[in-house]
Amino acid sequence: MSTRLDYAHIVPEAHRALAALNRYLADCSLEAPLRYLVELRVSQINGCVFCLDKHSHQAREVGVPQQKLDCLPGWDEALFYSERERAALLWAEAVTRVSEDHVPDAVFAAVRPHFTDRELADLTFLIANMNAWNRVAISFRKLPEAR
Repeated sequence: MSTRLDYAHIVPEAHRALAALNRYLADCSLEAPLRYLVELRVSQINGCVFCLDKHSHQAREVGVPQQKLDCLPGWDEALFYSERERAALLWAEAVTRVSEDHVPDAVFAAVRPHFTDRELADLTFLIANMNAWNRVAISFRKLPEAR
């Protein structure tokens, strides 16, 4: 499989716009380990190999334990994720799969106690941004380099 288009070169304005949101999110109200777990889980759901490589590497760099990375697809059964992490991952899955059930009220009610208004808004923009990057990277077959 090879890359279909170099989208960053072809439409640099669009690429810069998504990158601007990345810059905001890098300094938002959410802690880095949580951000990378969420980005990684969204990328797992969407099957974006470029983003899986990128965000797993970033998560390790900020100290996310390897066990959490290894077990992320089964986060809802593992006991070593914090309640805040579990809430963020629940929200990430519901927002990513929005076409299935439109983010149910029960999910919102379960997530709400773990985040301030600003944090929940930041979390939702993080998820939306990750979904956007996944869709672009998958569509044009953006692939990671071997390390």
